[in-house]
Amino acid sequence: MSDGVEGNEGRRRTGDAAVPEPQGVPEPRPGGPEAAAEPEPAPATLVKAGTADRTEAGAGAKADEPPTGHADAAAPDASGTPADAPPDSPNAPDAPDAPETPDAPDAESDGIRYERLPDAPPPILDGVRAKPPVPPGLATLVAAAVTALLSGLLLGDGLAVNALILALPLAAAAWFAARQAGRRPRRSSLCWGAGGLALLAVPVWSDAEWPTLLAVLAAAGLGALALHGSRKWAGVLLAPLGLALAVRRALVWGWRGVRERTAGGEKDLGPLLRSVLVAVVLLVVFGGLFAAADQAFADLLGSLVPDVDGGSGVPWRLFLAVLGLAAALAVAHTAAAPTRWDGLGPGPGRARGRVEWALPLVLLDLLFAAFVAVQAAVLLRGEDVVRASNGLTYSEYAREGFWQLLFATVLTLAVISVAVRVAPRSGPRDRLLVRAVLGALCLLTLVVVASAVRRMDLYMGEYGLTRLRLSVVAMEVWLGVVILLILAAGVFGARLLPRAVLASAAVAVLAFGLASPDKLIAESNLDTHRAGRTLDLGYLSGLSADAVPALDRLDEPLRSCALRSIAVPEAPWYATSLSQARAHEILTARPVRDHPCRDILTDDIYPSVR
Repeated sequence: MSDGVEGNEGRRRTGDAAVPEPQGVPEPRPGGPEAAAEPEPAPATLVKAGTADRTEAGAGAKADEPPTGHADAAAPDASGTPADAPPDSPNAPDAPDAPETPDAPDAESDGIRYERLPDAPPPILDGVRAKPPVPPGLATLVAAAVTALLSGLLLGDGLAVNALILALPLAAAAWFAARQAGRRPRRSSLCWGAGGLALLAVPVWSDAEWPTLLAVLAAAGLGALALHGSRKWAGVLLAPLGLALAVRRALVWGWRGVRERTAGGEKDLGPLLRSVLVAVVLLVVFGGLFAAADQAFADLLGSLVPDVDGGSGVPWRLFLAVLGLAAALAVAHTAAAPTRWDGLGPGPGRARGRVEWALPLVLLDLLFAAFVAVQAAVLLRGEDVVRASNGLTYSEYAREGFWQLLFATVLTLAVISVAVRVAPRSGPRDRLLVRAVLGALCLLTLVVVASAVRRMDLYMGEYGLTRLRLSVVAMEVWLGVVILLILAAGVFGARLLPRAVLASAAVAVLAFGLASPDKLIAESNLDTHRAGRTLDLGYLSGLSADAVPALDRLDEPLRSCALRSIAVPEAPWYATSLSQARAHEILTARPVRDHPCRDILTDDIYPSVR
């Protein structure tokens, strides 16, 4: 029986050999084991050399690319001998000279050379992103819902105490999510969080929009740093970006938590929602009855409860609620699974030789020293030397060079950062060379900073303060603090330098906001006016409510003309800063009078200050 089968099989193969098959993938023969065999995928990708055609080694064979070890194993060779004959069979083919590799096609089939492509690199964030956390717990979801509710109710009227109120449920959501994930906050994270809350005291104190916006952004940066726990430059700079990138994943994460707690069981959210609904109904009903019964209670209730406007105000508040919900979930998700941005920081650059590294920096030091010597000679000898040398007044000379010196300070910081990365570091002598050269550059830069601040001080003494002048002076002073921190890092080590620079920036923003810049500007201009210089009343009338106490010292009609344009609107208690409350008291006690102010606001005003 077996002999008959073998004979039929042999005759069938002999007939097949009589009609040569085209080179390529043979058709699987019915009933054979090849019919059920599937080609095994190869792990690598093949590409034709010199072309853009790419083929997967196991995705399916082309006409000139037979996959080895499968269907073509039964194909006859040129002599008609089956390739799968047993080795002891008389029809067994001769052994090949070299075994074929399964991951490269037959090169003699089409004469094309194939090259293996490298594996695709992993995404850049795979190495620093934490594993997805478990769905949020009930406490985290409640904190996020409270944040959304307060955002919709409190944020539509401005920023003041409501910023601090919103920070509390945000911090609670982060705390609950971190505890659920088994993470305990570090002391540094707690310090950054406390610093962020302190920065939110600026909108409580000041009415000016520009320091308030700066303080809110700085508070968000410190909060992001507290959540991520970053310590290096990459983490300090990219931590706020981590919150923005976490929003989409956080929304999906929060939805999973809601679905898990609305599916029944021990973690069902239904009883809590029903309890909250009943409480709201009871408060609304009885609160309305008590307000209708007593006018004093109605006034108290009206001052405490936010006024939700109808019409166009409702979509805006809904948008604020959604924004607050997304922010709360992003904060909680980051607290549970923070991205380790420190892992993306660049390593040290290629160390240069001593001469190659030191020569340009030493020449730069000499240039700085020459400039410092000239500055000392000019600024110390007074206005006569300035006027004789270039025909400018002292104030014009000071203003002319301030911006160049500010840019030179920023550029010096960039030079120092690059020089540290490529500095020679083969031994103690190299470390001493680096400290000497960069230390001298930092000391000379401090003199440049002092010269820039002195120039602007002379100019402001002549023409008074403005928002731009005060801001750039504050920026220059902070850059000087950064130079001092770099000097300290060269002595004690640079491990704490990124966090020290960020902490100095936060302290500078906090001090700048609490100093009430608009009030300082008004007082400075009134002092120069008292000294006999003209007063730009049109500029002062555009300041915020912070300037009202200083401008209240003017005589009429200057006082009324200056205060008429300063808006002190009626706002709810949670959106009223202390400066607004003080200005409202002053204007209520001494109302603005009706005077013609067009000429007063455009002409030069001579001294008239009480």
